[in-house]
Amino acid sequence: MKANDVRKGTVLLHNGAPHRVMDFTHVTPGKGQAVVQTKLRNLMTGSQTEVRYGSTEAVSVAEVYAFKATYLYADGDLYHFMNNQDYEQITLTGELLGNDVHFLQEQMEVEITTFEELPLGIKLPQTVILTVVETEPEMKGATASNSPKPATTDTGHTLSVPAFVKQGDRLIVNTETGEYLSRAD
Repeated sequence: MKANDVRKGTVLLHNGAPHRVMDFTHVTPGKGQAVVQTKLRNLMTGSQTEVRYGSTEAVSVAEVYAFKATYLYADGDLYHFMNNQDYEQITLTGELLGNDVHFLQEQMEVEITTFEELPLGIKLPQTVILTVVETEPEMKGATASNSPKPATTDTGHTLSVPAFVKQGDRLIVNTETGEYLSRAD
């Protein structure tokens, strides 16, 4: 593939490791050759780097494989999934999953991405429903009704919620940002 054809979300091979294109800009200077400035995230380490390619330079596209899997259970820092195609079990570490562990629920369908049969991570559904297990009680007569307060969910995720949310409420939470969207009930 030519660097000119790179788009956001493309997975490239850079220094032998898969990198996802997070952002790219075509730069055409007044003098000289056009270049493509990219911001890449290493899918194995999570680190980001900026790389500049000549617009006609050839870049290698990484062959990543994604498949649907069902989350089964957690055993300490190990999280067990079942491949929906061949029913094989896959175990991922909490370190690999990062903050995504706060959104996992039993029997949830996710997408697992692999590179050369090594798991790189999971893609969660856009939203999940979580239950509030701890938050400050609503203050009676408070006039600043839009001031947020912290809440902790049944999965251990902490987020800011409106003042009217109370313990036991079920919330719809965005898995990409971790933010409160609305009450589920």
